[in-house]
Amino acid sequence: MENISSHKHFILNGFDELGELRPVVFVPFFLMFIVALLANSLLLYVVVSRRSLHQPMSILIACMACIDLCLPVFFVPNMLLSLLLDWRGISLLGCLIQMHFIHFFGTFQSTLLVWMSLDRYFAICTPLYYHERMAPQRFLKFMIPLVVRNVLMITLFVGLAGSLSFCRNMMNHCFCEHMALVELACGSTATNNLAGLIAMFFIPVFDFFVIAASYVVIFSSVLRSGSSSTRALHTCVTHIMVITLSLTLALIAFLSYRIRNSLPAAVRVFFSTMYLLFPSCFNPIIYGIRTSEIREQMLKMLTHFVQTAPQM
Repeated sequence: MENISSHKHFILNGFDELGELRPVVFVPFFLMFIVALLANSLLLYVVVSRRSLHQPMSILIACMACIDLCLPVFFVPNMLLSLLLDWRGISLLGCLIQMHFIHFFGTFQSTLLVWMSLDRYFAICTPLYYHERMAPQRFLKFMIPLVVRNVLMITLFVGLAGSLSFCRNMMNHCFCEHMALVELACGSTATNNLAGLIAMFFIPVFDFFVIAASYVVIFSSVLRSGSSSTRALHTCVTHIMVITLSLTLALIAFLSYRIRNSLPAAVRVFFSTMYLLFPSCFNPIIYGIRTSEIREQMLKMLTHFVQTAPQM
């Protein structure tokens, strides 16, 4: 059998087709990164510092802000250095660590929406038992299985990717995305493709169906009971907007690697980047604006800051 020397160091060539214009891409991604950091930090600070917001839904929104704050940190700085200063190298170990954290935090964007949909279900369909069912010790039975699922699924396909032998080391991406790394492997990658498909089915697709089912029950309950719960539906609409946008971007990125298509490589890299980065910018703005309690507390905090600022 021929002895294959596997590469242990990779070159990230995302947006290489742009040539000398490649550094220009730095500007929009840098601005989005700054918006994600500032918006999520502000949202997290407002929820944590305001005792009136220490309610289950606000805490879940704060958890979403924490995820959206951490996720870009694991890949955007490295990507920006690659675009601006042409620092493209990454080791196999660094690649696997980056991949694990990206996908681990990325999965919780949909998982948190599942928990939010359960919160809305309890608030609208069983309002008398809401606080009892949303008590931490009771709600853990909905949280722990999904956390274990995410950990097992991510560890499975990242571990399988790390066991491959790599014949090429030029990765057409700006960070270590699972399929971008698997494409560089020697021989069959059927097991890796299957693991990726299983992870997608059991995490974002499963989460989507749970969310969709809960909102079907919620809307049916509201239609039967009249307009008494109309205000509570306001948050549901926000969740539907977020999950629809996030899932659409994720599916485009996912399918672009698994279905033959004529998409330019730069477009494929763009969608793979945006499905991670855009929700981190989009979520805090949407939740901050559409959640009235958080919006009111933000306005109070900003008003107080302006009134107490020293006059020049």
